[in-house]
Formats: sequence, structure tokens, C-alpha cells
Amino acid sequence: MNRDDLIDFVYDEAAMLDDMRWEDWTKLFAEDGRYWMPLEWQQEDPILQPSLMYEDLLLLTVRVERLTGERTFSQKPKSRSHHLMERPRILSMGEEDGIYRMRTSFLYTETRGDLLERYSGWIGHQLVEVDGALKIKQKRIDLINFDAPFSNIQLFI
Repeated sequence: MNRDDLIDFVYDEAAMLDDMRWEDWTKLFAEDGRYWMPLEWQQEDPILQPSLMYEDLLLLTVRVERLTGERTFSQKPKSRSHHLMERPRILSMGEEDGIYRMRTSFLYTETRGDLLERYSGWIGHQLVEVDGALKIKQKRIDLINFDAPFSNIQLFI
């Protein structure tokens, strides 16, 4: 993989989320992939410390099924999202452990009906190569206002 492949992956992933292509998005995760939103600044442990979210592929799939279900009345009208991101910064090309690491600053908007929520912070991607394709080993979302009270985040940042 080269630098452009990694950067394109991050932008394409965000486009999938904004286009509500949930099933395609879950296929981007490695079997042991995790989606993590820490509760603390510079939090290191998602298991022994509480997190806003720490989900494996099974939990992500359940959330996607809820979002796409016909009987999900909390999603009528459907939530929509928009990711505005800086160019991803490559931190590691996997030289030592085979994990490509990236960090991207973002502004995220989520809307449903007349409700509009905005979040900002940094997305950390840990990507691995599986059968010639990039997969998400971990996607970490560090919100700048992690300690603020939130309404429900319906979609995926």
C-alpha cells in the first residue's frame, strides 16, 4: 500500500457513512476490528476504563440492522451525516508491526428532522492489509469535548 491508498481509504470510508452505505462500511472492518470513542482525554485502555463507545463487528452489525430496520421508529425521519475532514496525516506505514496508523482532524454534523448536532476532534485509524485489501483494525474517535453532556449519537463518526 502507498500513501495515496491510505488517504483514499479514509475519505472513501467517510463517504460511505455519509451515503448511508452501512453494510458496505461494516465490511471495511477486520474480523477483530474495533470502533472506539474514549471517554477520557488521552485514554489508553478501552476495557478497564469507561468509553462512550467500544464496539466490535457484532455490535456494529446490530447497530446497522437497527438503523436500516423498517420498525426503527426513532429513525423516522432518518438521521443523516456529513464529515468534513482535513487531509489524513500518516503516522506509520506499518514498518514494525504491519499496522498503518493515521490521524485526521474532523468536523462532523448529524441531523434528523430539525435537530442538528455537531462534533469535532480527531479520528485515529489503524489499518491492516487482509488478502490485499485494507481493513480497519481500530477506528478511534477522540472528541474535543468528550466530557460534555451529549444527546444520542445515532450514526457513526
